[in-house]
Amino acid sequence: MKPICRLGAPSPGRLALPSAQISQTNLYAPRGVWLDGSRLLVCDTGHHRVLIWEHLPDEDGTPADHVLGQPDFDSEGPAAGGRGPTNGLHLPTGILVVDGRLVIADAWHHRILVWNEVPQMSNVPPDYAIGQPDLTCVEPNHGNESPSPLSLYWPYGIGWIGGRFCVADTGNRRVLIWNGFPDPQEPPDVIVGQPDAVSRAENRGGSVRGDSFRWPHDFAGDERCWFVADAGNHRVLGWLGVPQEDRPADFVLGQPDMVSSQEFPYHEQGPARLRFPYAIAKQRDHLAVADTANNRILFWRLPLEQPSGAAAEAVIGQDDFAGNGENRWREVAPDSLCWPYGIAWQDELLAVADSGNNRVILWDVSDLGTGETSHVLSRAGQS
Repeated sequence: MKPICRLGAPSPGRLALPSAQISQTNLYAPRGVWLDGSRLLVCDTGHHRVLIWEHLPDEDGTPADHVLGQPDFDSEGPAAGGRGPTNGLHLPTGILVVDGRLVIADAWHHRILVWNEVPQMSNVPPDYAIGQPDLTCVEPNHGNESPSPLSLYWPYGIGWIGGRFCVADTGNRRVLIWNGFPDPQEPPDVIVGQPDAVSRAENRGGSVRGDSFRWPHDFAGDERCWFVADAGNHRVLGWLGVPQEDRPADFVLGQPDMVSSQEFPYHEQGPARLRFPYAIAKQRDHLAVADTANNRILFWRLPLEQPSGAAAEAVIGQDDFAGNGENRWREVAPDSLCWPYGIAWQDELLAVADSGNNRVILWDVSDLGTGETSHVLSRAGQS
């Protein structure tokens, strides 16, 4: 497991982070990433834009080909630098391509934006929004205190799992599921995490449980197994199949049971703990989790050998399972991490939004599961 290239400015050395100065190459706190066999798309969150690479980069600092959410590569600021939300973004976080459509979670405009085709040039406006009545409206929950089936509050993550479209409606502490790709004003088929469509209390207004969320953020899985990163409860919940009704999860990672949500800051973490896991991805028989506040990516082999609290088998970003420091408490290195907020996985390539280091790292993970180890790959029992 080794880094292939890094996108964004280079580190000047020691503890100094890479520059976030706006440009065609630099990034500022990127969060969402998406890739297929040929393209890479990145939510350059701090610059309120999305960058598109038409070909997968293989050299450090490769410039992007197109930009969305800003009129050009030299502009920044929410809502296209004040030009307005119709063709502007405010802290974009999640990103997907679904059946040729580009889909972006425009988190602080409280909407999901859809382009009917992935743009092949810069400054292309979206075709429509989900969660708002039109492209000019940006109020959380349509300006109301309580949500509705059609409203959103800080939607962070999106997923396309087993032919179902999923939205982490993070500020409403719920997950929305459509049985297919939704039309603009189509209500979800299933709401998970709340007793009804107008509730938004953290953990359903009580203690943490198997059917509650604090901050749901991301999705992974397939029609057989569905995972949700419940970042605020320091865990990943798993269901056997995408739920067709609001029901408790079947197992949990990062906590010993469904009613635990302990955070362990600055302790030796081990292979079974999580601290603010913001992103997850599945590829064949492995699940990857961005253990964000522990500055590492953990890998589990599927199916899990125990229903809850299973230990990860591998880690990157730290020397071993005990480590949790930003850049390993040393310096920005080619293989170190500082608050990784987003991951995407395609075949043998893992893209990591290394947000605190203002960069995206493309990682070769082809030897995952082969038994080989290195200073960026540790296995349970060998760390």
